[in-house]
Amino acid sequence: MSSRIPLPYTPKVLELFRNPKNVGPLADADVIATAGSPACGDVIKLYLKIVKRGNEEYIEKASFESYGCAANIAAASILTEMIKGKRVKEAWELSWKDIADELGGLPPIKYHCSILAVGALKRAIRMFYERIKRKPEWLPKEMTIEEKQTIEEEKLIETMYRKLMQFRT
Repeated sequence: MSSRIPLPYTPKVLELFRNPKNVGPLADADVIATAGSPACGDVIKLYLKIVKRGNEEYIEKASFESYGCAANIAAASILTEMIKGKRVKEAWELSWKDIADELGGLPPIKYHCSILAVGALKRAIRMFYERIKRKPEWLPKEMTIEEKQTIEEEKLIETMYRKLMQFRT
């Protein structure tokens, strides 16, 4: 018998875990970005197809691959739904809290899943503008709090994994 207590996921998290939207590689992606660490299993790979309409870029398509828990899959799925058809600038403004709220909430121990989703999005957007060698005025030079949180999360996971591996040897 397991002593683990099940996490209180919302119906929306469970639905998106069971039936995620926009799963799989996007063959015509303009940019692909990853956030997370294979050491713990929480990894999100985000694919974006970005098109120019007038003077602005829009996210025409978005898909993901996820290696992780229910919250990780649900966060990546809802992110892709929230950004499709949006101006890239609008997508940039999303926070991890927006993702968690759209899911109806996440257990605090799973907040990192929405942080990783937004971290992958911000990495993808930065990569896109680096690739086309243009930096819009709204894109900050310095990393945002979500980008810093993603890096901190990845470093923490790697550190914990290395320590765990030391105990095994």
